[in-house]
Amino acid sequence: MSTAILTGPPVAGSPLEADLRTLGFDVRTANDAASAAELLAAVPAQERVAVVDPRFVGHLHALRLALTDPRFPAAAVPGALTAQPAARAALARAFGRIPVGAGTAHLTDVLTDTLTESLDREETGLHRVELGSLVATVALTPAQREDAREAVAAVDDEAVRLRTAVKSRDGFFTTYGISPYSRYLARWCARRGLTPNQVTTASLLTALIAAGCAATGTRGGFVAAGFLLLFSFVLDCTDGQLARYSLQYSTMGAWLDATFDRAKEYAYYAGLALGAARGGDDVWALALGAMVLMTCRHVVDFSFNEANHDATANTSPTAALSGKLDSVGWTVWVRRMIVLPIGERWAMIAVLTALTTPRIVFYALLIGCALAACYTTAGRVLRSLTRRARRTDRAARALADLADSGPLAELIAGRARGRGRTGSFLAPVMAFLSAAVLLVWVIFQDDPASWLTVGVAVCSALLAGAAVARPLKGALDWLVPPFFRAGEYVTILVLAARADVPGALPAAYGLVAAVAYHHYDTVYRIRGGTGAPPRWLVRATGGHEGRILVITVLAAALSPEGFTIALTALAVALALLVLIESIRFWVSSQAPAVHDEGEPA
Repeated sequence: MSTAILTGPPVAGSPLEADLRTLGFDVRTANDAASAAELLAAVPAQERVAVVDPRFVGHLHALRLALTDPRFPAAAVPGALTAQPAARAALARAFGRIPVGAGTAHLTDVLTDTLTESLDREETGLHRVELGSLVATVALTPAQREDAREAVAAVDDEAVRLRTAVKSRDGFFTTYGISPYSRYLARWCARRGLTPNQVTTASLLTALIAAGCAATGTRGGFVAAGFLLLFSFVLDCTDGQLARYSLQYSTMGAWLDATFDRAKEYAYYAGLALGAARGGDDVWALALGAMVLMTCRHVVDFSFNEANHDATANTSPTAALSGKLDSVGWTVWVRRMIVLPIGERWAMIAVLTALTTPRIVFYALLIGCALAACYTTAGRVLRSLTRRARRTDRAARALADLADSGPLAELIAGRARGRGRTGSFLAPVMAFLSAAVLLVWVIFQDDPASWLTVGVAVCSALLAGAAVARPLKGALDWLVPPFFRAGEYVTILVLAARADVPGALPAAYGLVAAVAYHHYDTVYRIRGGTGAPPRWLVRATGGHEGRILVITVLAAALSPEGFTIALTALAVALALLVLIESIRFWVSSQAPAVHDEGEPA
């Protein structure tokens, strides 16, 4: 239950009280600031409280945005403000600072504005809602009230609500092929009491059914899989639009939305690989390669964004050119399509699944994603080299967490600390060498399943430790996590492929999927402002260098069949470990309520 306190001169015939009750508020009235403060003190501390001027005139959706959005501890529009439990104490102090006596009438004439200014000065995280074409005002005279009502009647707030339910920045296919009708599906869901999490779950189940259809290996199964994958994407757009339409944001929802996107896509890859195998075509290496490429590409995005999240003097000629291109209509869409965002990617996969073969699907996916990765990475390298930004300790910590270094790398880093200069190119060079030395060895050796490979893995771990010995504040230090991911994932792929026994590549697929989930989970925790997973979990998983050592030892010590069994067991153990801890964290997390509004994945 939430409580709204109406404080100010009453207005006969106003629909305000009915609107507040529609939004789920218990309405109480107060004659002045003192009685309003008493009502505030009587409301249980765990409840949301709103203070509204009875003379408020505006759209219902303006009130909804100001009073019901769970993402902000306090929010306001002219004539109305709200405080969640985290900001209740600040609101009480704001009431306590309101003076009484002669000469103070201007402070209580529009009490909500005075309280809003006071909350703003306290830095409570007050959110001032951007109204756009919506109306929210305090009408002090009958003439002002009439003008405000005419302004309200001139704008359809339901149309505004539907329009703003769509993400402001999205891909071409999503913007023109999905959102024009998925927003109405979101409204349909809202009117039937469905939640974004339920729609997200429905999207996941639809994608899993699509993967199952693809796994049949029949033409009918592939056609059904393509249609179901597209419908899953429609639902994927709908859940976010429903969250924005009904302001049902939540920490759990953000996690489910982000995590399920990856689970759906990678499960579909596995379904295609199983379907191809039924037809006598082994494409598990291509499926695993697609997952590796996609995950590494995402790590590049995450690392670059975290490195520059709060950098100062964060400008460059490349960024300026990018900004100019974004001001021209056709270049905006071309640049968004080049990066092959999730809408274009899933549409391509769905169409090719229905019309061609899994092998062609993976070839197209690998080529398209490789070109997109080269384009985005090259642009970000140029930006980093030409900008003069100061990276913060927070950014360095985030990159260190994304690096996922285990006990061995920590030990090496401790011994090497102080021998390099922060801000140089030493860290990315060491990380590149760490991955390159290992990959060149396992790719070009006739038999990489040997104890010599274990020795090379030890050298790789030494270089990895040297890469993270200093704070990652250099211009290109955001490349360190992607280099580590590529080294680990591709090593697993090559060793499984070279084992050349049935089941090795599917087992490697499961192992990389489990490790990738851990890395995605790290990103989402950092984005949510709760920090990386606990160090005990990182140590328990071995860190990237520890896992590489274990896998190379298993490959050297076991037969190909035994190596396959070991990979399967390792995949199950890691999956259970990271999933159980991740679910425990997100279910009990106190992270802010958010929803993914970032770049198309």
